[in-house]
Amino acid sequence: MKIEVLVSTMNQNDLNLVDRMNIKGDAIIINQSDKVEFVELKENNRCIKMFSFNERGIGLSRNTALMRATADICLMADDDVTYLDDYEDLIKGAFINNPEADMIIFNLPAVNEDRDGNSDNKKEYRVNYTNFMRYGTIRIAFKRESILKANIYFSLLFGGGAKYGSGEDTLFIHDCLKKGLKIYAYPVQIGTVNQEDSSWFKGYNEKYFYDKGVLYNTISTRMSYFLIVQFALRKYHLYKKEMGLVNAIKYMIKGKKERNVSL
Repeated sequence: MKIEVLVSTMNQNDLNLVDRMNIKGDAIIINQSDKVEFVELKENNRCIKMFSFNERGIGLSRNTALMRATADICLMADDDVTYLDDYEDLIKGAFINNPEADMIIFNLPAVNEDRDGNSDNKKEYRVNYTNFMRYGTIRIAFKRESILKANIYFSLLFGGGAKYGSGEDTLFIHDCLKKGLKIYAYPVQIGTVNQEDSSWFKGYNEKYFYDKGVLYNTISTRMSYFLIVQFALRKYHLYKKEMGLVNAIKYMIKGKKERNVSL
């Protein structure tokens, strides 16, 4: 069982990134920069490939990596992740214990505890439509063949560098569920993430909530109002200093009514 880390990054000049991230095995690095270049390193029974492209967009970057992946298991990553020494064994063990799983979501806690959305899996359970929106891309590992056979890719409309600020990971997992893939949350930590900087988060402003409304309507027009209200109430403690509850809901509904979203 071969594992390949698919890394999205920006403005890298060398391959030192793999050591900073503690990547022990194979990796494909998609470097968003101002040049077009390919660098390959083969050493210590591993192969590291870095593709530099003069383009922007996290969804595009992840798709570019996925198209070039060759391993049995792909592990999504950003450049602020640091893996444990035995992350490959932990991931292999999880798939061996769950042979029917197409995707497994691991624990990857943030070192800066003020960041929201990094709650750990306390036990193993099946991911479904009631709980899939709590996970980010950097926590998932999946069988490459399962994703390719289901013809699933990341949206180019959502995420850093795209029209709408975030949500490409939520839509990716949602599409996996729609295609019938089996997804499990697994109570094992494979590394940490340092989420000090963000390419898309500029505060809880009008655009932030507008984009959330677009996202929820894209996930489900029928359920979008429910998703908007539950998000506004559940996350109020995070944004209350920047935005009132009523205005947050108003801006999300405004985004929900946008009709020009096509995946």
